[in-house]
Amino acid sequence: MTSPASENLRYTALAAAVSFLVLLRAVLSLKSLLFLLPRLWRWVEDHTHAYQSFTIPSHSDDSPENPLYRKVVAYVSALPAAEDSSHTSIFSLRPNEFSAHLLPNQVVLDTFLGARLSWTYNSGGLTSPANLVLRLRRHDRHRVLRPYLCHVESAAEEIELRRKDLRIYTNADVDAGNQRWRSAPMSHPATFDTLAIDPELKDRVRADLELFLKGRAYYTRLGRVWKRSYLLHGPPGTGKSSFVAAMARFLCYDIYDIDLSRASCSSTDLRSILLDTSPRSVILIEDFDRYLAGGCAGEGSISGVLCFMDGVFSCCAEERVMVFTTSGEEESGLDPAVRRPGRVDMQIRFPLCDFTAFKTLASSYLGVRGHKLYAQVEEGFQSGGRLSHAEVGEIMMASRGSPSRALKNVISALQRSSSSAPISQDKIECGALTVEVGKESRRDFQKLYGFIRMQSWGKKERRRFSTPV
Repeated sequence: MTSPASENLRYTALAAAVSFLVLLRAVLSLKSLLFLLPRLWRWVEDHTHAYQSFTIPSHSDDSPENPLYRKVVAYVSALPAAEDSSHTSIFSLRPNEFSAHLLPNQVVLDTFLGARLSWTYNSGGLTSPANLVLRLRRHDRHRVLRPYLCHVESAAEEIELRRKDLRIYTNADVDAGNQRWRSAPMSHPATFDTLAIDPELKDRVRADLELFLKGRAYYTRLGRVWKRSYLLHGPPGTGKSSFVAAMARFLCYDIYDIDLSRASCSSTDLRSILLDTSPRSVILIEDFDRYLAGGCAGEGSISGVLCFMDGVFSCCAEERVMVFTTSGEEESGLDPAVRRPGRVDMQIRFPLCDFTAFKTLASSYLGVRGHKLYAQVEEGFQSGGRLSHAEVGEIMMASRGSPSRALKNVISALQRSSSSAPISQDKIECGALTVEVGKESRRDFQKLYGFIRMQSWGKKERRRFSTPV
């Protein structure tokens, strides 16, 4: 039989144990355990595996700059683990775009091909340059090191490309003593998401550009110049220039807007123009049909332009996208030699605004996705209303404070354009008779002709049944 003193002692110890567990639970919450356990496991691994470190200095005594160091800094700063560190320095690159900057002795973790790697930033001192130390397991170095560094370089190039401030260049008159190019920041905000064109077309162009960006090895294997060419044809105001700006922004390429009227049609001068452009750029030639019709006469001149389109000068046509625009609704007016495959890889037609494009414009300009006046707008397009995207956009911008008023103005503009449109002549065959009628009266004529045939058929039937057998 236990004594009361021992019972009290046991209860006291049990109460102390319960209190300790409650206190431990309060101090070490679930989040704290989740935070500590991975670090405990990593500490065990660090002390049970052999590791090897590689130092990447910012510069050396022989070279003023180490290109790999710059790329590694861009890559490591963009890793999600850089923002997950206990202390991170954040800088603003441009509005709504931020980047993490490495701090001294900051460790950033990364994974590649199943291996775990770590980067440590050392700011250096008076005698030693700043450097980054890559640490990985010794048995992974032959399998991972070189592929990982190649991955870092390619990823850093994409990061630097996205952060680059795009510019648009235009060629000047060199004979006047000016420089070849004048440039300005490319501030056009167009993207593929904001373009009022067919969604399937946007997806097809986006996929084509993505394949082009990843096609260096493919083009090299084929022995072809790494370029892509597009022919955009359509009336003015249908969005061709916005489409080019969206392409440049998607690719993160500069735009070289070449005015061929300021250059001779000789292959030498056109080659010098290409030589003065930089890789990763969009070469834009607007109103190409008008230039061929009026500004480039002669067989030799045409051959110079065709060589320019071919991009045979591989030394200066690598990683370029060439875009030619024409002001006609169809491309059939161009010389077939201009449109042949190899000179033009993709032809895109930009028609006048239709009801589908109108709905996209109304969503962008007015913030309207549905309205009671949409039926009248659709009827206006179906009745022959012809407006360009630019005209519809200007009407909406002028009345953007009142969507109803903007839609009524669009309906009025459609009615005016349909009433002022020229009546095209169509041919309708009525037996042996061929009649030329306008589009407006074609439907009425067909109704009248059908009524006459019905009357004729009725008379024949009555005559057949009334004939005695």
